[in-house]
Amino acid sequence: MEIKIVNKSDNELPAYSTKHSAGMDLRASLTSPVVLKPMERKLISTGLYIELPEGYEAQIRPRSGLALKKGITVLNSPGTIDADYRGEIGIILINLSAEEFVIENGERICQMIVASHETVQWNLVEKLEDTARGEGGFGHTGKK
Repeated sequence: MEIKIVNKSDNELPAYSTKHSAGMDLRASLTSPVVLKPMERKLISTGLYIELPEGYEAQIRPRSGLALKKGITVLNSPGTIDADYRGEIGIILINLSAEEFVIENGERICQMIVASHETVQWNLVEKLEDTARGEGGFGHTGKK
């Protein structure tokens, strides 16, 4: 699949790290480092603008290493970029650790997955078909 992209940063384009990667790393586009204090959230620029085809979305997800090692995650994970959005891709990061974290220009801050999606038409009914699970919700299968 080919997707149009405008890159107003001085960073390379998003890329897959390995042959079988699902997500592409996105990098921060900053004029100076940004400090994220504990429990602080900030919108981080990427300098990227994309034109997705109809029927597709881009999902913004945390980088697992950054989350585990530094407590940095994407606040609205997964973030969704719709096919009709043409603004800059901004990433809402939050620091869930007890230490400050400095984001540098060019740092890999999240990953982006492009995925297809369906547009649904609702069929209003009076009753749904029964299943073995029924209305069993959170924790309904037990602890182990």
